[in-house]
Amino acid sequence: MSERGRVCLIVGAGDGLGGALARAFAREGLIVCMTRRPRNLDTLEALAQSIRDQGGTAHAFGIDAREEAEMIALVDRIEAEIGDLDVVCFNIGANVRFNITETTSRVYQKVWEMAAFAGFVAGREAARVMSPRGRGTIIFTGATASLRGREGFSAFAGAKHALRALAQSMARELGPKGVHVAHVLLDGMVQGQFIESIVPDYADRLARGDIIAVDEAARNWVWLWQQKPCAWTHELDLRPSRETW
Repeated sequence: MSERGRVCLIVGAGDGLGGALARAFAREGLIVCMTRRPRNLDTLEALAQSIRDQGGTAHAFGIDAREEAEMIALVDRIEAEIGDLDVVCFNIGANVRFNITETTSRVYQKVWEMAAFAGFVAGREAARVMSPRGRGTIIFTGATASLRGREGFSAFAGAKHALRALAQSMARELGPKGVHVAHVLLDGMVQGQFIESIVPDYADRLARGDIIAVDEAARNWVWLWQQKPCAWTHELDLRPSRETW
């Protein structure tokens, strides 16, 4: 593996939005690097192959984004062997629902590790290599829970609030250094296997536009990356037209 070019790293590339982001940036000519936990590496490699079959360049990495040493090593490897990180998209979800009295300390901690701490490590490592170059884009995936909590989502909302605060802090610090930091809030159900499994009329609602279509959402990530420094967006919210908000 020895190639040089602009790289987009997707941290958390699953069957839904993460895969759509990978395909979208590959179409823009970027080398796409994608991560999932090692147990999902076969699925991730299949996604990478599908991108290669369409003429793009993609690599799959089985790492646990919560492990600091693994993320540091991955960024170092990409920079040394593949190319300069131009875009980093942090897209780990960790959406779970438990009543507060049923939320164990382990659940709360694990959700925070996935949705907040892993975002910090990925964002810090992106900043480490982008800041000296004076360019780069870091985009965090948010949710309705980034702005408000509700019953059953104490762990998820706490972690997503923390991720949003991280994004704001990084944007203020890194913007003057030429690094664009953005936070995209997805307010509504998002296309993917999980939502399909729990929504009985999923196909009809997706066709009506009541569910966020991931390919359409991904176009906004590309747009953020393409923005000029004179008019950067920090926070962008996406929702279906009939979503209550």
